[in-house]
Amino acid sequence: MSENLLKRIITSIILLALLLFVNFTNKYIFIFSILMLGAVICVEANNMFLKLATSKTLRNNKSKKFNLKFLILNLITFLYVFFIFCNFSYEIYILKGPFFFLYLLTICFFTDIGGYVLGKIIGGKKLSKISPNKTISGTIGSFLFSLVPLILFLNFNYLDLKINLNNVTYILLVSLISQIGDLFVSYIKRKSKIKDTGKILPGHGGVLDRVDGIIFAVPFSYFLLKII
Repeated sequence: MSENLLKRIITSIILLALLLFVNFTNKYIFIFSILMLGAVICVEANNMFLKLATSKTLRNNKSKKFNLKFLILNLITFLYVFFIFCNFSYEIYILKGPFFFLYLLTICFFTDIGGYVLGKIIGGKKLSKISPNKTISGTIGSFLFSLVPLILFLNFNYLDLKINLNNVTYILLVSLISQIGDLFVSYIKRKSKIKDTGKILPGHGGVLDRVDGIIFAVPFSYFLLKII
C-alpha cells in the first residue's frame, strides 16, 4: 500500500467519524460546522481565484493590480456558499432529518467512488478536456454507484425508502449535478494551474476538492424534493 493511499484511507475514516458526529449531535453543532465548512470553502476558492488572476496578469505582461473580476468571483462564491449551500443544507437537515441528509451525502460520495473505481479499472475515452482524468466509463460508474445508497438505506426505518421511479430519478439527477459540480471546479483549477485547492486533508488535498460536487448537489436536491 502506497503512503498516499494510506493517508487517504486514514483521512477518510476521520472525516466519516466527524461527519457522523456533526450530523447526529444537534442542530447547533450542525449549523456551526456547516458555517465553518463554508468559510474554509471561501478561503480555498479565494486562493484559487488569486492564482487564476495572477496567472492571467503574468501572461499579459501586466503588473499586479486590483482585479475587478477577482473581487466579483469572491463575492459570488461567498453569496452562493453561505446563502445557498449552507442555507439549503440546513433546510434539508431540519425538514428531512439528519438521516436523510446523510443519505444525500452518501449519494454524492458513491458518485465519486464510482467514477474513480470504474475510471481506473476500465479507463477508455476521456469525457472532457476540462479534467483529463475523467472518462466516459467513470461517468457511467458514477451513475451506477450512486444507486448503492438506495439499497443500503432501503430497510432503514427512519427513511422509508422504496425502489421506484421517483427515487431512482432523484438519485440519478443528484449524481448528475454532483458530477457537473466536480467538472466545474476542475475547470477553475485547470485555469488556475493548480492540482488541489489546498493541503488541509492529507492524501486528498483541500476541502473544496472533496465537496465540489456536494456544494452544487445539496441546493439542487432541495428544489428537486419539492418536485418529485
